[in-house]
Amino acid sequence: MKCWALIAVVMALAGCATTRTGPYTPQSEAARNPLEAQRLTQEAVAVFDTDPEKAELLLRDALTADLFHGPAHNNLGVLYLRRGDLYGAASEFEWARKTLPGLPDPRLNLALTLERAGRIDDAIEEYRSALEVYPGHLQTLQAMTRCRLRYRPEEARDDPTVTSDLREISLRGESAEWRTWAQQRLLSLTAPTR
Repeated sequence: MKCWALIAVVMALAGCATTRTGPYTPQSEAARNPLEAQRLTQEAVAVFDTDPEKAELLLRDALTADLFHGPAHNNLGVLYLRRGDLYGAASEFEWARKTLPGLPDPRLNLALTLERAGRIDDAIEEYRSALEVYPGHLQTLQAMTRCRLRYRPEEARDDPTVTSDLREISLRGESAEWRTWAQQRLLSLTAPTR
């Protein structure tokens, strides 16, 4: 009799364990709710800068609705990166990268995270990966060129693509600061040595 009671308790506990929900609990296809995830992600974006704690909760709820909603992973990664949680940010950008394979943003964000963590070679490779999926992506081009000139100046100086990238940034840079930065670096790279 006690054996049957123990089996019943174990089965009940096992049933409880399978009904757990949360942002990283695997979901069946039928349980996913991409529209709710999208709605919650848009709601989070609206408060992203003014109330990051609320934005994080909304993004976690979005991932509970649909674990494979790439924009929620990417935005959650940005929140983590802003507060210095490099491990959490990298993890979210990896998720976003897998769920948004044709977009450069998760790859760019992962590269920025790796650069901040001091993993420069990995960061440069991830910048290149972003440019493979979206050739000419200006934000990636700017970040990769800055990274290469900051951390690998000798290598960058001898690479003609850096000069070409600087020319592109000096013409199309997303701000006057970027255009000026590129023009100054271009002058220093092309100036004759004495």
